[in-house]
Amino acid sequence: MGLLQEWRDFAYSKNTNDRAGQLFWADYFNKEKEVYQKLLANADKVYEGTVASLAEEFGLDLKYMAGFLDGINDSLKTPNPIEEMDKDTHVSLDFDKEKLYYNMVAARADWLYELEEWDALLTPERRKELYKAQKISTTIVKEKKIGRNDPCPCGSGKKYKQCCGK
Repeated sequence: MGLLQEWRDFAYSKNTNDRAGQLFWADYFNKEKEVYQKLLANADKVYEGTVASLAEEFGLDLKYMAGFLDGINDSLKTPNPIEEMDKDTHVSLDFDKEKLYYNMVAARADWLYELEEWDALLTPERRKELYKAQKISTTIVKEKKIGRNDPCPCGSGKKYKQCCGK
């Protein structure tokens, strides 16, 4: 079994409705936040190595590192082979900063997209644009229904029921 599957089996078996599950996820999110703070503070450096060496560098347990890699993979310039990775798999954390910010907003991870380290990477205006773009992308807009006696949208001048509504 690969590291990612071990992580998923382990993490998603935690019940978020009980105290132990809540403590587990709070601990994981705090560790994840620390890793992102380090990554963003050193955004010009590309962290790469084996999963085990990166876990050691960031002070994470191997399972937690697998969870972190699962979370960041969609924001990397070149995704890592996370489905079949083991502790010796070589991975890179070369991320696209705008894509990462966008994905953090999508995940509703305000503890991550509100980090002060973003100030040095993206202007407040750009962050606002990315935030708005992500929120709009998930908004469902219902078209106004055309009434049978309304003018036809094709521009013929006829009532809808006498034109395209037949």
